[in-house]
Amino acid sequence: MKTNKIMNEIRSGISPEMKMQMELSVAIANRVYEILEKKGMSQKDFARLMGKTETEVSRWLSGTHNLTMATICKISAALGESVIKVPTYTYHPVEDYDRMIVAEESV
Repeated sequence: MKTNKIMNEIRSGISPEMKMQMELSVAIANRVYEILEKKGMSQKDFARLMGKTETEVSRWLSGTHNLTMATICKISAALGESVIKVPTYTYHPVEDYDRMIVAEESV
């Protein structure tokens, strides 16, 4: 297999925590894609559901965007499924996400 010397040098200079952050960001993006596919939703549908632009959602799903915990929670609530799994936490879906968003926007 042919390798790129410059890319190998860059990869070797990445700290373990940065590598882990990159891997987790990609894993979260992949999980969102899995949920969207299972629900038959497009990226456009997801953007509309979240009240965001397609560009912003595209950035989120690139796997390179540093999502906040608040955004991850909003995504999970909107999709009705946990995006990340923590062994000691059980996700409880929000029954009426649309009403929650409207209430949040009026504050």
